[in-house]
Formats: sequence, structure tokens, C-alpha cells
Amino acid sequence: MKRMSLPRPLFTLLATLVVALPACAQLPGEYGALPPTVVAALKRAQVPPSALSALVVSADNRAEERLRFRASVPVNPASVMKLVTTYAAIDLLGADYTWNTRFYTDGTIDQGVLRGNLYVRGDGDPKFVLERIQGAFWALQDKGVRVVLGDIVLDHSAFEIAATDPGAFDGEALRPYNATPDALLVNFKSVVLTFQPDRASGVAHVVSEPPMAGLTIDASVPLAGAGTRCGDWRSGLRTRFDDANTIRFEGRYPPSCGELKWPVAYQDPASYAARAMEGLWRASGGAITGHARPGLTPPGATLLHEAASLPLSEIITDVNQWSNNVMAQQVYLTLGRLVPTPAPQPVMTQGSADRLIPMRPARFERSREVVENWWKRTFGIRSALPVMDNGSGLSREERISPEALANLLRHASRHPQGEQFASSLSVAGVNGTAARMARAPGSAARGNALLKTGTLKDVTGIAGYVNAANGARYVVVGFVNHPNAPAARPALEALVEWTASQPD
Repeated sequence: MKRMSLPRPLFTLLATLVVALPACAQLPGEYGALPPTVVAALKRAQVPPSALSALVVSADNRAEERLRFRASVPVNPASVMKLVTTYAAIDLLGADYTWNTRFYTDGTIDQGVLRGNLYVRGDGDPKFVLERIQGAFWALQDKGVRVVLGDIVLDHSAFEIAATDPGAFDGEALRPYNATPDALLVNFKSVVLTFQPDRASGVAHVVSEPPMAGLTIDASVPLAGAGTRCGDWRSGLRTRFDDANTIRFEGRYPPSCGELKWPVAYQDPASYAARAMEGLWRASGGAITGHARPGLTPPGATLLHEAASLPLSEIITDVNQWSNNVMAQQVYLTLGRLVPTPAPQPVMTQGSADRLIPMRPARFERSREVVENWWKRTFGIRSALPVMDNGSGLSREERISPEALANLLRHASRHPQGEQFASSLSVAGVNGTAARMARAPGSAARGNALLKTGTLKDVTGIAGYVNAANGARYVVVGFVNHPNAPAARPALEALVEWTASQPD
């Protein structure tokens, strides 16, 4: 059978068109339109292309796509899911929104003595840390409350969440990233141990904060031999956390480590707030005849002081730049306090921009309801809903597609407070979790990519904005779901670098 041949001019034209195709639009194959640098990184990590999903699209209203690869497939996003939580918060609450921890009493104040209980009602402040707690206590003392003839009663009722095992996710109960949310979240439920080697005395002195009522911590630990490398120094301490009233060290500390800090989640998180608040009250110069304990604020109690949180815009910077899980969950639960309309006679609280926001006790299922309704209103019923769990990405259940996340990022780029949202992201090669990216000489992405990263045992992800060499801003989203996902991080970094290098 005689083969057909194309006329020479037509063949030349088609050949020219194929050569002119950009790298992202090469002919379909196993790796589709992926840039060669991304393909090479996937191969080095021994990750198949079917484990990758990615999308690069213009951040403005144009429908220009630079790359699309399995972009409609829902995947586990790890901590990149924090973008949904924080953008929903910006849109629903406003960048200036604050949480207010309130201090009440059912007694009277006379000559520095409060005759009654001091009530502390949590509002979900994601960053109620030592210096801010001490500031609130000093403010109370300035108002005449120096001695409490009663108890400090801690009211956690703004959140209605079941007690959970902080080590249930990965068996690392003492890791601060596994701290569980709380309406009165005190200092992330963590104890910071500082080890200061003293060669002359042969010990490392141990300094701890905050001061914890009823908790005894060994004041020193013997030093290891002079030639001992720092290495896995934490294991070498052989720390005992089995008793809620003590932290003991049965090992040694390598002097070659110098001074180091070890933040640990307190072994009895249920009693952390009471121990820390009582210890901090006494350390700040206050006295108390009773103890700190959980309880409810009685109706009619007198408001003594309000401690406002940092504004939401600063809170989400910690959430997104440093991927703080418990802070993300605090924000997510706060969204669950919003009452869907219409609602019968909601309790009102002051929100951002002097607008009133209906509130109710927070539950994770209420947060999912609020975010789902917000998503449908914002992106339409045809946009695939994300599957939310706790809003932080520290979950095996959460799912979202690159396409859906890109829609969110594009919407945020047009939002009146979109720049505050974008500025909460890490800058590649500069700060946050993306600081180690784009370190190669001449990297186009360094300083030009605003990103949220995410990592779990079998997940790696990245999403955000990239200012390219051609002057355009792109939304870039990429995920790898695979047992070798951590090794495939360079493939996502290559995707960001390729985006930043886009020519005119």
C-alpha cells in the first residue's frame, strides 16, 4: 500500500508549530506537559507522574494557563489546607478581627484584695502566650486586684470539643505541633526547657517556663563526657514524663551542644492551663488563697478587664509562614462560632470594623458547615468543595484539588484585603517554611514567590503566588501524594522556579 505524504509547504508549517510549542504544552505522554526539571526531580525521587497534581494559572482575571496536570483530582493537601481556613477568616471576620479574653469577678475589691473568685473566660485567642498573660495580670493589679481571696476559675466553654489524645495522629504526644485547641489556649500548652551547660560544676542547669503550679522539674542534669557529640541530645537526656507532677532527667547533656531550648507539650494537657495560670499569677506578684481550676463564669459577674488578641492579619502570618497547627484550628473553630442566617436571637459580640457578628459555642462540625456555605456562596455550586476536618491540614481526611485551591488564590488576589492575605505567606528563600527554597545562585523564585508549604508522612504540597520574569503574577499549586512524597519536594520547587522564569 502506497504511503501518503504531506505536501512540502504544509509539512514545514506543522514542523514549525511543533517546535514553537512551549515546554508546558509538549505533546501528551506519561509526563504530559510537565517541565523537564520537574520530570527529572520526580524520577530522582522514584515518584510516578500519577502521584503529582499541579496547576499554574494567571492570578488575574485572564484565563491564561501555563500548566495543567491532573489539576481536578482531589488530594490530601497537608498544611496547605491552612489557606482555606485563613482566607475564609479574612473574608468572614476581617483582617482586623480580634479575640478578647475577659476577666470577671463575683466579689468586691477593697484595698488590693479581691474578695471572691477571679474568672477568666476564653474567647479562642490563638496566641495567648506568656508575655500577654503577664500583661493582663499586671493590668488587673493596676486596677487593684493583687490578692484573690478565692480561686482563679478558667472558663473554656466557648469551644465545645471532645477531649482527644494529642498523640493519636502520629504517636508524638509531646510535640507542640500536636497541641489540641482550646477556648482558653494558654501558651500552646507547652513547657520550654532551656539547658545551660556549666563545665565548672559538671552539670547543665535547667530553666523552664512558664512557672507551673505543682510541677517539679529537675534543676540540673549531669554533663556527658567532653568528647560527646551533640547529635540526638534529647534522647540522651532520658527524660521522664510519666508523672504529671514531675519532669526528671536520668541521662546526660552533651556540653558540645552549648545552650539549647526544648519546647515540649506538657504531659497532662488537661491541667496545663490551671497550672500555668496559677504559676504566672504568683510570678507576676499576685497572691491567691485558693487555686486555679476550670469552671463557668456565673451570670451577672462583673467585667474587670479585657485582653485583646493580636489582629487576625498577624495571627494568620504565624499560621501560614510557620504552619502553626493549633493556631489554625483556633481560627477554624472561631469560624464555627458564626451563626448561619437566619438564626433565632443570636448572642452578639463585637467584630472587626465595628460590625456585630453572631456567635455560638464552637464545634468542628459547625466550622465545616460555615466553611462549606461560605465556599458555595464565594465560588459557586459547581466548584468542588474541599473536604475539611480540623482546618489545619494535620489530617488524613482533608482533600482539595489544585483547581479549587487555585480558584481560591485567584479570588483572594482581587479581595479588598487580599494583600494582607498574600503577605501572610512565606517568601521563597527569605522567611518561614519556604526559607530554604530558591537558594541556588541566580534563582528567579528567590524573593518572588509567596508560598504555603505542607508536609505529612506521604504528602508534600505547595501553593501561592509567583511574580515571574515576564512581569506577570501566577498562581502555582502542586501536590505529591505518595510514600516517597518528601523526596519529591524538589519537583515542586522546580515547578515554582519554572513559573518564576516564565519569559514574555
